[in-house]
Amino acid sequence: MVMAPRIALRDIHQAIAPSWWPPAPGWWLVAAVVAAVAIAVWVLRRRKIRQIRELEAMFDDAVDAASTPPAQVRAMSELLRRAARRKQGDADTFEGETWLRFLDSGYRTPVFDTDAGRVLVDGAFRREVDAEDVHALRDVARSRFVEWMQQ
Repeated sequence: MVMAPRIALRDIHQAIAPSWWPPAPGWWLVAAVVAAVAIAVWVLRRRKIRQIRELEAMFDDAVDAASTPPAQVRAMSELLRRAARRKQGDADTFEGETWLRFLDSGYRTPVFDTDAGRVLVDGAFRREVDAEDVHALRDVARSRFVEWMQQ
């Protein structure tokens, strides 16, 4: 019997752990997608904020151009009717209570069917309108105008 030469056997050695830098190509792809989504969200938010500011400025400029409170009510009514056409084609023909109910559509509690909002019904035709009512109407009318113009 022939004896085989003795081979020195060694234990298995663990491989060296890969370094964390540079990351694998898949991680670069994930980072690029996350960055692209973040940039897109930021751009869309900035665009929406800019659009809101432009609409608010348009509303304020038109109302400020009116010299008297009845003229300011008239300007707000015209702007609201322009915005209402975007929501419903024949909305600018509504009058009185129908107009106020349409303006309140979507609100849980009526906003335009209050003292300040009721100024829209006949305030543009009155000789005198309370400046506080016009100021209160301006805030709710601006928010409704901006909301409908964005649709």
